[in-house]
Amino acid sequence: MNKFIYILFFTTLGFSQIDSVKVEIDSATVAIDTANFEAFNNVISNEKALTAIFEKLYQLEENQDRKVRIVHIGDSHIQADLFTGKIRYRMQQIFGNAGFGFTFPYSLANTNNSSPIKFTGSGGFSASRNLYADTSKPVGVSGISFQPKDKTFHIDMLVKDSQFDFTKLKVISPKNENIFNVSFAKKSFTTQEKVAVKTPAISSHKVKPGEVLGVIADKYNISLKQLKTANGLTSDNIRDGKILKIPGGKTVTTYKTVSTVKYVYEPIVLENTPLYNSYTSEKPIDKITIIGNENNSEFALNGLILENDNVGITYSSIGVNGAKSSDFNKFPLFFEQLPALEADLYVISLGTNESFDKQDIPTYFGNLKTMIDGIKLKCPEASILVTTPPPSLLHGKSQNIYIEKYAEKIIEMAAAENYAVWNLLDVFGGNKNIIMNSRMGLMARDKVHYSNTGYDKQGELFFDAFIQSYELYKSEK
Repeated sequence: MNKFIYILFFTTLGFSQIDSVKVEIDSATVAIDTANFEAFNNVISNEKALTAIFEKLYQLEENQDRKVRIVHIGDSHIQADLFTGKIRYRMQQIFGNAGFGFTFPYSLANTNNSSPIKFTGSGGFSASRNLYADTSKPVGVSGISFQPKDKTFHIDMLVKDSQFDFTKLKVISPKNENIFNVSFAKKSFTTQEKVAVKTPAISSHKVKPGEVLGVIADKYNISLKQLKTANGLTSDNIRDGKILKIPGGKTVTTYKTVSTVKYVYEPIVLENTPLYNSYTSEKPIDKITIIGNENNSEFALNGLILENDNVGITYSSIGVNGAKSSDFNKFPLFFEQLPALEADLYVISLGTNESFDKQDIPTYFGNLKTMIDGIKLKCPEASILVTTPPPSLLHGKSQNIYIEKYAEKIIEMAAAENYAVWNLLDVFGGNKNIIMNSRMGLMARDKVHYSNTGYDKQGELFFDAFIQSYELYKSEK
């Protein structure tokens, strides 16, 4: 209980009143740098929409539940996993680390992600983001289609941070087909085979008195250069009686034995469930190889979920660079696979790219509502929280009035549509504060994206507002 009292205390102070705060959490001291930054109205509105997730967290603290799962969906602000990475870290500090959650082979899909999960592979892969992919592509819950080109592909996954070693692996694929196997080891073996080696036949010629190289070359229908090269000669002078090699003639075939080291993966078949294909290990795992099931010839991977045996939270990040809510909406597979995430809360952070398209309010909110309704239909027990877009310039140049109007509409419709709101636009000072935020090093050069420090600050502030609302819920129980 005390750990939350400390956090609530510094929240009420306001960041503008202090330079640095040390918060004591279960005897551990965490330094939080808040120098020179003023957070504006950092609260969650319509927080009653979060009653279900708050109750799950309360049960988690009371050891009546083992896991709470949160999924954060958005655009490039989310795909980088900087903003969400901070939230994950802070949430798991308080409630416990139940695993990394959702992950995807972004690097093999030729795009970015900063999470501590590394993917490598071979065989070639094709990928397409939901904003570019045609509707025939298997774009599912990741928002990106990902298909191996070669049946002999393999995907290697390495957990670089041991705190995210896992005991439970869940594989999400189209139609939930069992098309993948998992391997934890590979064994080598040596094969030997005879290989044909073809070489041109070489005859010889003994130089007679008075013969010159040019005449000898003409005799055997080869060039002077070929004759000199075959015999390592650098000049046209030649002594009588020398034996010359004459290249050309018929090809001679010989055979030699070649040894080759090959590897074979030792697959473990995944268990098929109604939501995903899974594997459970008795010991923590930090690396696996994913290969194709030999009974299949076509493969598509929509994502992986990594969990452990601990009580706590998973905080999953699903972002697509450049995406809008309409891009997620056009792929039914996205919604069909949402139940595999088993989320208790969905956080939606979209709107920046809609503003670049200068979408009017009815179009913007209509698409957002379609996305929210789709989530509610497939995951009726989950709570929903919508964040407004952060402050940004329109195409890095002019004032972005669209996100201001989007924020107003999001807040206006929250009660009617039963979702909570975190007004990131307001918290970061609105568009009028862009220059100041930039000078403080919180924004990227384009004044649309944010620096690592800026995303880190956003994550800290989101966590702070969320915990404040949760503490209020507990105080009223």
